[in-house]
Amino acid sequence: MQRAPADERWCENVTVEFRNTGGSAVRSGTVVFGTHIIGALGVDWATIDSTQPLPAPIAAGAARTTTYRVCVDAWRVPLGMRVETRDVRAEHPS
Repeated sequence: MQRAPADERWCENVTVEFRNTGGSAVRSGTVVFGTHIIGALGVDWATIDSTQPLPAPIAAGAARTTTYRVCVDAWRVPLGMRVETRDVRAEHPS
């Protein structure tokens, strides 16, 4: 995962590589981002989860890299605070 600032302090551009190690194509799923709200002194105030669609299909044994714009509500990030998306996981529908 790679993070880059976006044009608003409550957003980041997050690049993630998804690798399908299974024996069949992944046709759908959801990406869950855990975005931390960080205060001016480095205190982690909260973690906000958000979801976006998985870049499917991903063939068996293949990888796909996608950049997502990950944002939280602007009111959660007052002036002097920032966001850091630290957690990413893919979920397959059951």
